[in-house]
Amino acid sequence: MAPTFVPSLQLNGAFYREVVAPLVAAWPHAAALLGWGSDVLGYDTERSTDHGWGPRLLVFVEPPHVEAVRRAVDQGLPESFRGWPVRYGWDDEPVRHHVEVLPLGEWLVDQLGVDPRAGLATVDWLVIPQQKLLGVVRGSVYADPTGELEAVRRRLAWYPRDVWLWMLASQWRWISQEEAFVGRAAEVGDELGSRLITGRLVRALMRLVFLLERRYWPYEKWFGTAFAELEAATTLTEPLAQAVGAPDIASREDALVRAYEAVAARHNTLGLTEWVDPTPRRFHNRPYRVLMADRFAEACVAAIRDPTLRDLPLVGSVDQFVDSTDVLAMVRRSGHLRAFYDALRRSPS
Repeated sequence: MAPTFVPSLQLNGAFYREVVAPLVAAWPHAAALLGWGSDVLGYDTERSTDHGWGPRLLVFVEPPHVEAVRRAVDQGLPESFRGWPVRYGWDDEPVRHHVEVLPLGEWLVDQLGVDPRAGLATVDWLVIPQQKLLGVVRGSVYADPTGELEAVRRRLAWYPRDVWLWMLASQWRWISQEEAFVGRAAEVGDELGSRLITGRLVRALMRLVFLLERRYWPYEKWFGTAFAELEAATTLTEPLAQAVGAPDIASREDALVRAYEAVAARHNTLGLTEWVDPTPRRFHNRPYRVLMADRFAEACVAAIRDPTLRDLPLVGSVDQFVDSTDVLAMVRRSGHLRAFYDALRRSPS
């Protein structure tokens, strides 16, 4: 009979307390379930147990203690815990236990590409994918006697003010660049193209709401699930869903306009920028109803104090202009984009 499913964060809390903590009690340590996986986000279900799921932990110790703690763990772990195998594999991952023992700094560099305890430069914030930041600030901490791990999580909880404003400006700019295309594509009979652009705009608006509510967005599998947890989802889910499912341009445009107005009003409530009229309007002398979202981008830029960011082209962070999983899931690859931002600063045009 299969063991009873409980969420991994709960299972591994018990796994630490009952099994791992006694094995490592002789050494100062922190313990947590962080990093990769649906379970770290709290989205695992019974379905998750068929692939890379089970007892697993990170145990952080000082470098001189790593080998001794690893030996204690290797020698002391049982074969199973509450019916779940302690040693398991999947795909190319060999069968082994998944209690990783390492220094905190080493794990942070592997997760983020940089150790944030020494502070993060602006470009560091721009090249670290949000799913990697979520891997630090979500999950659960089971032991942290010095408070160092929780201090890191607090530091990474959200972007610095000017970085946040610049990312908001970039997201508004993205919307401004395509908002008129929904009507134009439909006008020439390109119904599929109009629907496709609508889907892109809906995604862009959802991303904007994550930014407005100071929440990192997860990788695509859990994007809609995480959006449903946002405060704005109660009023925005209906018009966004209607826009995507609309059978004609009139209802599609109506739904988008309602969503534009709601997101614009939410922007104003933050008080981050000068108030911007949230009322939709015609796109110049054409009959398409839009927000003219560039007005919000300009308001965000005007509120930025850092002259370097204020003059940087609004291309967005790595998550805003890169859509490749092979970049966003691998922080060493996204880190190469530091050179891209440096080049933009030297030659903005």
